[in-house]
Amino acid sequence: MNCMNCGARLTNSDYCPECGCDISVQRKAYQLSNLYYNKGLEKAEIRDLSGAIDLLKRSLKFNKLNIQARNLLGLVYFETGEAVAALSEWVISKNIMPDYNIASQYIQKLQAEPNKLDNINQTIKKYNEALKCCREGNEDVAAIQLKKILAQNPKLIKGYHLLALIYIKNEKYEKARRILKKAARIDKTNSTTLRFLKEVDEQTGTATKLDQSRWGRKEKPLAGEEGVRTAYVSGNDTIIQPPTFRESSGTATLFNLGIGVLVGALVVGFLVVPAVKQSINRSANEKVVEYSNTMASQSATLDELNEQITQSQATVESAQQQIAQANDKVTSYENLIKAQEAYSQGGYTNAANVLQNVNREQLSVEAQQIYDNIYDNVKTTLFRSLKNEGVEAFDREDYPTAIDLLTKAKEINDEDYQVLNTLAHAYRSQGNNAEAIAVFQEIVEKFPGKKAESAKVYIEQLGGTETSNSTAESTGEESTGGQSTGNQNQGNTNSGDTEEE
Repeated sequence: MNCMNCGARLTNSDYCPECGCDISVQRKAYQLSNLYYNKGLEKAEIRDLSGAIDLLKRSLKFNKLNIQARNLLGLVYFETGEAVAALSEWVISKNIMPDYNIASQYIQKLQAEPNKLDNINQTIKKYNEALKCCREGNEDVAAIQLKKILAQNPKLIKGYHLLALIYIKNEKYEKARRILKKAARIDKTNSTTLRFLKEVDEQTGTATKLDQSRWGRKEKPLAGEEGVRTAYVSGNDTIIQPPTFRESSGTATLFNLGIGVLVGALVVGFLVVPAVKQSINRSANEKVVEYSNTMASQSATLDELNEQITQSQATVESAQQQIAQANDKVTSYENLIKAQEAYSQGGYTNAANVLQNVNREQLSVEAQQIYDNIYDNVKTTLFRSLKNEGVEAFDREDYPTAIDLLTKAKEINDEDYQVLNTLAHAYRSQGNNAEAIAVFQEIVEKFPGKKAESAKVYIEQLGGTETSNSTAESTGEESTGGQSTGNQNQGNTNSGDTEEE
């Protein structure tokens, strides 16, 4: 454990050997973090995933550098179908400890199966569409969609909950009970699952047993070989009465057989045949009802599919955009890790170059703090690199690249004349007069004197005001008169204007 004040290695003492800071509270926090991690691990082993998530979050509140707790939290998220949350935890873990971290293997395995990640993203999107259908009153379409989702992603607990809720609304309580049992097998103590099961139990009057019990064979009643012996109890012993036999003649036997056949025919005619007819009619009625419901459901599905066909292209583009955003997010984290490594080794220039490829908005709060720390320290190097590359792009007449680089440099330092002047001329050369006038106006406001006069001439030219050649030559002689002249004078304009001021 290292001191939170100076980063020195701590001993068994309650005070830091380097700075003397009292680290008893820090030690207590780390102990609590480990305690919650151990409890969360126990919960995860018995598939109490909700409890495990709660305990692991508490562990990270006390020690955000607890790598084991963060990796386990990612695994639990992935087990509940939340792949994006799991990937975020693993990327943060890899950023904190780049070497010998099992989170790297998890990320590689997930990236090695892009189809699986795409299927997970598709199921999440389809779940949102099913939720929208429920809000619009199309529960049948939503139920069909959710069944497909759960077939592709059987760990998505939210999908089980929504499908069970649809069944409860339609009073199909047994189907809801079966769906909720599947959700309980993934997460035993999920509060939503238990609440829905309680509702089903109250409506049906039957308690749901989540534990699978082993059923034994039922005890058979005492009977003889032909099923005619009787049993009675005498004291503590059960006594089986043996069967009795009576002799009968051949005529009596034939008479009895005839009576039996007649009785059997009557039973068949009065009991069996009507029962069979009734069963056939009941089955036919059930089929008619089932086919009617199927036709109604298919009609609703057909309407929905017709609407989806018109939106298919937009759906494909949205899916591709989501995949691209996920890839950009992973790329931003990887570049942030590279920048952190270069910065820790003293390579500020390399860190600044890599940091340009990081999209800060896609990072988590903790990763943004790391980004800001590196950015504050390499800001000067980054500004110099953007400025030089922007001027070089302007010299080779690559105006879009020059505008992009110089705009980023201007965001870091908007008081540099060469950046503003080159950016204005890049806009002017590209034909974007409005942006060029705006940048020239900034030069007028920030650099009074010769620089301001030169900028005013270009503002008048771009605004359509007629300016004589003599005035332009006298006032703009040192400024950029063309692309080649501007490129030559941008490097020494600062020194001349500074002497005048």
